[in-house]
Amino acid sequence: MEPPGTAGAPGAAGRPWEDAKAFYDNLAPKKKPKSPKPENAITIAVSSRALFRMEEEQKIYSEQGVEAYVKYQLDHENEPFLPGAAFPFVKALEAVNTQLRELYPDSEELFDIVLMTNNHAQVGVRLINSINHYDLFIERFCMTGGNSPICYLKAYHTNLYLSSDAEKVSGAIEEGIAAATIFSPSKDLEVSENQLRVAFDGDAVLFSDESEQIVKAHGLDMFFEHEKAHENKPLAQGPLKGFLEALGKLQKKFYSKGLRMECPIRTYLVTARSAASSGARALKTLRSWGLETDEALFLAGAPKGPLLKKIRPHIFFDDQMFHVEGAKEMGTVAAHVPYGVAQKHKRPAQEKQPQNSK
Repeated sequence: MEPPGTAGAPGAAGRPWEDAKAFYDNLAPKKKPKSPKPENAITIAVSSRALFRMEEEQKIYSEQGVEAYVKYQLDHENEPFLPGAAFPFVKALEAVNTQLRELYPDSEELFDIVLMTNNHAQVGVRLINSINHYDLFIERFCMTGGNSPICYLKAYHTNLYLSSDAEKVSGAIEEGIAAATIFSPSKDLEVSENQLRVAFDGDAVLFSDESEQIVKAHGLDMFFEHEKAHENKPLAQGPLKGFLEALGKLQKKFYSKGLRMECPIRTYLVTARSAASSGARALKTLRSWGLETDEALFLAGAPKGPLLKKIRPHIFFDDQMFHVEGAKEMGTVAAHVPYGVAQKHKRPAQEKQPQNSK
């Protein structure tokens, strides 16, 4: 069978190339919706090891080298990977997209998930098979064959980058891209399939680390005095402010349809700040940006893990590994944001990741 406009077809010489393109486009399955243009979408770049569990494959790479690793992947390419730490988050993003497409059929203001990995392209078949197995809508891939994918993040208009590789996440943060190292929880905790829930720490995540610098240098008493004196002065933005802003923009699309209470996106501020002594500045900073979170939880230094267990977010962002570990132990998928003075004072030793690790 030959498409219109090709050799052998009647009137081929007079047919424009668009006819041939349309013919092939019509052969493509119509089940999945069209991907939005990157400049219009909220792009979430996810590494292969964040999306799927690949511990066995990484062990082979570390112990036997890249050739054995690639061979193993090829030999098992029809076996789907198991879901990884970012999997529930990605599924929740797609659930939001489904509702947005119903309300705004022609809009491209959607989440666009990009698989960003330095895996060899030969491993791509197994990744594609796994994505199709779980019926995920991930059409954009970036497989760099051992090179760091960081340089591609801006080209993909990335709004958030999630990886299991702390070194690559730090590189993205240094480039001004919102990024976090994602960790699997110590136990499974059921999360919502219909509502995306995202929890943020405040200082050095949504906000700059200005206040944390005061704590580190002068202690809590001086911090409280500083916050009271500067209550009406907004904090500078932190690395994930832009991602909260993007979530808020999509929330407003639901609000404008009278669906505030049914909105499939819910955001949380979960901070160690005390409400009475330092909470006002945090809330006023968000207000000055034209932003808000659905819930604000001021814990005054109490552990965050138990409260997060009640919230059941798909992901929780914090700049301190102490809080990340506490969240993991209670079953929350937590992500470390390597930004601010806390990293300088205590940076946990990171294992050097193999070249094909993501």
